[in-house]
Amino acid sequence: MYVKISMKPLLVAVAVAFGMSLSTGALAVDADAALSLARQNGCLKCHSVDKHKDGPAYRDVAAKYKDKDHAETVKKLINHITSGEKAKFPDGHEEEHKIIKVKDLAQQTNLIEWVLSLPGGVWPEKD
Repeated sequence: MYVKISMKPLLVAVAVAFGMSLSTGALAVDADAALSLARQNGCLKCHSVDKHKDGPAYRDVAAKYKDKDHAETVKKLINHITSGEKAKFPDGHEEEHKIIKVKDLAQQTNLIEWVLSLPGGVWPEKD
């Protein structure tokens, strides 16, 4: 006896699962590339992964935006690293944030997604 199995339901399920992963920001983050980009652009002069410097620790940035709309957060943080908008410091003074040198949106997004993926931060920050 020969039974014909249709692959169509399986293909539909795979396509739906893939589409859901794209819409929830579940794309893989290249942590090595992100950290390398941060180093190349001098980001680690003011930030650290887990310690406050002149700027907040990246883990604390992730904690700050944890419950916020992810797409809006990514957009906001990309604007922050590409526009030179003012950064506020704990002592109250403001300086223009350094503009990242790379113009490739995929690399910028990977950097932001990496920062937002970091666990263990606190918000508000504690020194």
